[in-house]
Amino acid sequence: MTSTTPDPTATTDPAGTTTTATTDPKAATDPAGTTTTATTDPTATTATDPASVPAATPTPTSEAERLRRWRLVLGGGGADGTGCELRGRDAAMDGALASLYGREKGSGGKAPGGRRAAGLGASAPGVARWLGDIRTYFPSSVVQVMQRDAIDRLGLSALLLEPEMLEAVEADVHLVGTLLSLNKVMPETTKETARAVVRKVVEQLEKKLAQRTRATLTGALDRSARISRPRHRDIDWDRTIRANLKNYLPEYRTVVPERLIGYGRAAQSVKKDVVLCIDQSGSMAASVVYASVFGAVLASMRALDTRLVVFDTAVVDLTDQLDDPVDVLFGTQLGGGTDINRALAYCQSRITRPTETVVVLISDLYEGGIRDEMLKRVAAMKASGVQFVTLLALSDEGAPAYDRDHAAALAALGAPAFACTPDLFPDVMAAAIEKRPLPIPDMAEQR
Repeated sequence: MTSTTPDPTATTDPAGTTTTATTDPKAATDPAGTTTTATTDPTATTATDPASVPAATPTPTSEAERLRRWRLVLGGGGADGTGCELRGRDAAMDGALASLYGREKGSGGKAPGGRRAAGLGASAPGVARWLGDIRTYFPSSVVQVMQRDAIDRLGLSALLLEPEMLEAVEADVHLVGTLLSLNKVMPETTKETARAVVRKVVEQLEKKLAQRTRATLTGALDRSARISRPRHRDIDWDRTIRANLKNYLPEYRTVVPERLIGYGRAAQSVKKDVVLCIDQSGSMAASVVYASVFGAVLASMRALDTRLVVFDTAVVDLTDQLDDPVDVLFGTQLGGGTDINRALAYCQSRITRPTETVVVLISDLYEGGIRDEMLKRVAAMKASGVQFVTLLALSDEGAPAYDRDHAAALAALGAPAFACTPDLFPDVMAAAIEKRPLPIPDMAEQR
């Protein structure tokens, strides 16, 4: 007879399944808390055997949990139909949401129908507490959206002029754009805090974008510098074979290359000139931020001579400040009108090597200047050999509002206008440097 001794470490779940805790160093515990013990038994079925893995059964959502979620979505009130009362953390989260979304946009702090809703109040302490709450209850990406909505819906821009407010917010590209628009009215006591916030965002963007940009453009610059007598390691085999297809010998199934095409990698001289021409009207805030960061990255490459020009109805050349994109950003003045023709006239006057120049116009194309003159300048630059790129936006938001007539006119000149995300920008620049078709995204998808 075999006696069974109860294992003091064994536990039985309500379904009657017994689970035994183990201190076996080969045992691993998954995130759900199930303990699996490694085994060397060749007949044992392991967790990696697909046949042994049961189909995942979704955890059913209780009726109470479903009502709780709907209550948070609908925002409460007699019309939501849930009859659910929130407590604790849920109630605090609901309050933070109601402070922002519990009223109509532009309603002056009143809910629909004129009744008073929860609000942030006009005081800086109230906003500071709200900013702390949303950072507690929501992930960073959601916090940034809520901050943006608060500035737009509740008119909190003025509070960003207070240093304690800037220290409490979650910094992102859109916040930087708002700070730049307030730059001229910002008190001196706030400017240093604002620069610190902007620098934090800029450093994050540089870290994310710089390495890939330099790698992509370095390759494009190498490939664009063609030489006729390359060393073996510098032969561009694809172009060499294409250029010698007429010398194909069928009997030997080979191509006899009469002319080798290659590119030199060691040259350190300037190979290409790049002109970034940036519209600094209010709608282009995110594009200004990204373009300034990319401008600094391009300026750091010795093979490129980079010029950065910003414009509204006036034109400002910020090339001398490209070593610090924060200085570039604070040198801009978001808002005002738009005179693309004047900006392009300035850029055109600075071009000395047309066939080795890439001009990137970043604008929504709402021209306040002379339309026909603008188009003539673009046509003249392209006729001289300039690679002309028109970006309606350089941001993550997709296709913006833009002047479709002007975009169509530029496309007819061979300079199609399209919106570009920061991730795509290095590829666009590489194509322009190599004088090959641009990787234009599908505008329908961007919308």
